[in-house]
Amino acid sequence: MLDQLLAGGGASLLNLVIHALIMGALVKLLFGLSGRGSGASEFLRYTVVIVTTGSVLLAAHFAEVLLWAYTYAAVGAAPPGTDLVYFAFVNYTTLGYGDVLPVEHWRLLGPITALNGIMLIGWSTALIFAFLRRTVPQLEKQ
Repeated sequence: MLDQLLAGGGASLLNLVIHALIMGALVKLLFGLSGRGSGASEFLRYTVVIVTTGSVLLAAHFAEVLLWAYTYAAVGAAPPGTDLVYFAFVNYTTLGYGDVLPVEHWRLLGPITALNGIMLIGWSTALIFAFLRRTVPQLEKQ
């Protein structure tokens, strides 16, 4: 079990670092834009920023899923011939089809992946919510 915790903890930590770097850059960008401009141009700018933010976050999550797929490959966590990116996505998003099961020795990696995915997806959602909460009242005042 220790090897599963080390592999899962290491992948989770790397994903946390990836997400923290991207979130830090987005926070600096998003909150730096608050209160600038007015009217239709501000609405358009916020729309572009939100779409860009969503796209960057999706790309970050995909990179994090790829890291999990690489982790599964490195430790041999899935049966031969398994599409590891699919397997990692199913675990990361907590979808849990159950059509692919990890090899017996590495079964703990699925729940660790799911916990990591829930945390990072929630963090992304919180950023978007915080940005909208901060900017929408400013847009309504105009």
